[in-house]
Formats: sequence, C-alpha cells, structure tokens
Amino acid sequence: MSSNHVFLESLRQLLGDDGLILPGNEATGVLAPYLHDWRGRYVGQALAIARPRDTMQVAAVVRLCARHGVSLVPQGGNTSLVGGSIPNGSGTQLLLNLQRLNQLVAVDRANLSMTVQAGCLLAQVQEAASQAGLLFPLSLAAEGSCTVGGNLATNAGGTQVLRYGTARELCLGLEVVTAQGEVWDGLTALRKDNSGYDLRDLFIGSEGTLGIITAATLRLFPQPVGQVTALATCPSLDACVALLQSARARLDAGLTGFEVMHAWPLALVRQYLPEQARAMAPLVSDAIEGITGPVPEWTVLIDTTHAESDLAARTALEALLAQAVSQGLVLDATIAQNHTQNHAMWALREAIPMAERQEGLMVKHDIAVPTSAIPEFVRTTQALLAHAFPGCKIVCFGHLGDGNLHYNVQGPPGLPSATFLAEHEAEVNRLVYDTALQLGGTLSAEHGIGQLKRDELARRKSAVALGMMKAIKQALDPGGLMNPGRLISVDQLPGPST
Repeated sequence: MSSNHVFLESLRQLLGDDGLILPGNEATGVLAPYLHDWRGRYVGQALAIARPRDTMQVAAVVRLCARHGVSLVPQGGNTSLVGGSIPNGSGTQLLLNLQRLNQLVAVDRANLSMTVQAGCLLAQVQEAASQAGLLFPLSLAAEGSCTVGGNLATNAGGTQVLRYGTARELCLGLEVVTAQGEVWDGLTALRKDNSGYDLRDLFIGSEGTLGIITAATLRLFPQPVGQVTALATCPSLDACVALLQSARARLDAGLTGFEVMHAWPLALVRQYLPEQARAMAPLVSDAIEGITGPVPEWTVLIDTTHAESDLAARTALEALLAQAVSQGLVLDATIAQNHTQNHAMWALREAIPMAERQEGLMVKHDIAVPTSAIPEFVRTTQALLAHAFPGCKIVCFGHLGDGNLHYNVQGPPGLPSATFLAEHEAEVNRLVYDTALQLGGTLSAEHGIGQLKRDELARRKSAVALGMMKAIKQALDPGGLMNPGRLISVDQLPGPST
C-alpha cells in the first residue's frame, strides 16, 4: 500500500467522507474554487482537500501531515491577491480549508470583545457585532467572502485603518495549531498582558507559515450614532494630502476613512459598472442616462462619524469642505444625505477592483509610503513608467489616510495584457518598488507576500531582518511543512555558515 494511500485513508477516517475532497471530483468542478486564485493568476493541484470541522480535527490533520512528511497549505475564503492560499502544481500538498470552522463563540458586550472561529466570514462578524449594538471596524471589499483567519494571517488593512488600525490592532487573542499539531490556547480578551513574548503577533501576518489560526478574540467598539460620507474632487494629489491634514485636525478621531481615486480607475468603473458610478453624478453631470462629463483627475472619499448624530457629523464635514474650497484644495464636493447615499459612495470605491479585473491583467502593487511622500511617489513612478513603457496607464487608488496605494500598471494599447505582464512585470516592479523603498516605504502594505512577492522580499529585506525571520521559521516549523514557498523561502535566506 503506497504512503499516500495510507495518509489519505487516515484522513478519511479522521474527517469522514464529507470532510475530505479527493482530486477524482475535479471533473464535476468541485475542486476549481479551491485551486484557482481570485486574480486568475495561479492554478494549483492538491493531494486532497481537508475540511475539518473543529480545532481538534485541525490539530489531528497537522499531526498526520508531520508523521507522513506532507506539506499543507491553509486556506480560508481563497481571496488572496498574492497566491498565498493556492497549493503548488506538484499534487503533493494537502489543502487545509477552514471554512467549516465558522462558529461565533461569544460576544462580551461589557468587555467590548468577541470570540469567533477562523472560518467565519468577515461580513458575518460585522453583522454579529452590529446585532449586539457594537462595531467591528475591519472593512474590505471582499468582506462577503474572506474569513477572519485569513484576515489575521495576512494582517489585513482595509478602509478604516487610520482610525482603528489593521487586523493586528483589532485582535486580542488567538487559538493556534502549531506545526507539531499542538493547540496553543491564547484566546485572551485582555488589553494588557506583559507575561512574556507576545506570541499572538508572531502568527498575525505570518500567512500560515508558522501555524494555523483556528480562532480569535476580537476587539469591538461602540457603534457610532452618526456617520456621513462625502466625495470631493481635488486639483492635485498634493491638494488631497493637504485636505487629509485638515480633516485630521478638524475631525480628529471622527475621521474614519480617507480614500483617493485617480480618474482612470473611476473611468473603468463607469465603463464596466455604471450603476456604482452613479454616485459620481453630482460631481460630473446630471445626465439622466448616465454620467457623461469628464472625470476629475483626483477624487477623494471622506468618511466621518460622530457620537451624537448624523447631523453633527454632517455639520463638521460641511465646515471642513467649505474651508477646503476657500483654500483651493477642493474643486467640488457632494455630501451624502442619508445612509443609502453613504453606501453608494463606498460602493463606487469598492467597485474599482472588479472593474479593473474586467479590463484585464495588470502588474499590481500594494505599496505604502509615508503619507507626505505620496505625491512624490506618484510623480516619480509615473515619469519612469511613461519613459519605459510609452502609453501605459496607471490604475491608482487606495487608502491615502494611511499611506497605502494600490498602484497597478496597465500595458500600452495594442499590447495584450497577458503579454505585457509576462514580458515586463519584473521591470515594472523594479521601478515601482525602488521608488517606494527610497521614500521609506514597503512593497506590501496589506495584501501580504504569498508566492507572488516572495523572491522580491528576499532581495529587498535586510540580511538582519531575513536572518531573524529564518530563525523564527526554523524554530516553529523545523520540518518546513507549513505553507512552504509562501512569504519566506528558507533556502534563499542568509544564515550562519555550517
């Protein structure tokens, strides 16, 4: 009997027929959602797909993998943008999908905390907090399909980082299955605990390379009484940054979102998703059949909350925008009059990734630089890219409030997008990443490293940082079975000579 047969039979006995999917089901399309990444860039093969229903089953699966020397790839909602949750093409890796761990364990209103299993959808957690009269502020375009475990494994950011922080700041404690198949119960709901190393922070952002997050205790917040959103057009990116400074000063903690959108991604939304683009109508034209006027070069979305009422939030926002218009920072603005319009403005921003997906493949980046350096980054990279690839277009949008831009490069007209990606991605990356790092930035702000940026990270991180990462990986996963080939490749990293 082959080793794989013994391993798979042991898995079947552990998980049952409903907890194990074998490659023989591929003809029915069962495997496709697990093995194709969201961007359509990676397609993998799996020895099998394990779907455990609780933490103890996850631990038993990991122990089986360790015993048989089978590497595993953890997966939540499979919304990774960097190939972090897709197995390689060898057909030898076990895909460990955690979506069946989807229980909301408890909400502690007095402690402003919630404990959930890792397979809970982000939208499910948001709704549970709302039903308790509270707020879980992590908000992503993929919130209807991404899971909390994946959010934490990648330290997801989203649209409210400038007020509430990343997933790391929103997590109080974790439950983790280690590479040895042991369960670390770190589901503390404490805000303060100085009793040793912060093990939680080792696993948040580790992309499944150190252990498997199976549950988390999350921070909740009082639900704001008032919320108002506005769209404003600005004459330049420098004006957008100046407006952000004014918004921080005037709105203080009430400033919960500050997004920037260049004209080209908004034009793509108009082309492919015209219903979402209707939120722009007051800024462009009032044509009944759709928006026909030119799109201003830069548009910002401002979101503010207030402890008292929508009226109080709107009054503060009106004062901010009136001052900005008088200073020449804002050309025009429209403020949502109700929550339906709030949602419509956010839907415009969140439609950009879907619109660019329909436009075709692009060289994508998720950079961050200090907010003050954003205009210089855009000017420099635009000039470099225009010189290297005449006619290319930039899909630039993102979280200006925390310095994170999604800076995606579309090839020149007439050149197939797949060809541009295959032939010029490395050079485009070099120009973009060189500029970001020269300005004190990073090549990955919130999407993670996965397999897409692994080699880039190995080239650009300092030898000291890579050495510490290697030491942590080798200490916690000496067999190298946890999501190998993602985030960190031990054989590429500098280490002590032997």
